[in-house]
Amino acid sequence: MQDLLTLLQALETSLHDPTLKGDADYVSRLLHQDFLEFGRSGTSYDKASICASLAAEYLPVTVWAQDFSLKVLGGETALPTCRSTHFAADSTLERHTLRSSIWVRVGQQWQVIFHQGTATPAFEKSTN
Repeated sequence: MQDLLTLLQALETSLHDPTLKGDADYVSRLLHQDFLEFGRSGTSYDKASICASLAAEYLPVTVWAQDFSLKVLGGETALPTCRSTHFAADSTLERHTLRSSIWVRVGQQWQVIFHQGTATPAFEKSTN
């Protein structure tokens, strides 16, 4: 299970990387065709709208994610959760969020089919 957590954590955090999240082909491969997101703002997104919005972002945002955990929902379905925050221009932390995703294995590729971000009170950045 630790190997799966490590893999899904790497896939999740790759979507925080400005060079990768601007790559429409890369993002499209990670998002399931039926992808749905409930954003921290309360807005719902599908695969097409996420791919378009990530490619359109021109200001790189530095995201910190921590406290990853994993629940295996079935042989080919997993639920990683974490907390994330953005670094503001002055290096303070903002936009603290609880995140959960449902990943499904399609052939040899893990794809995210659902994601939810929920605003949360500030938390301390951890290096664990």
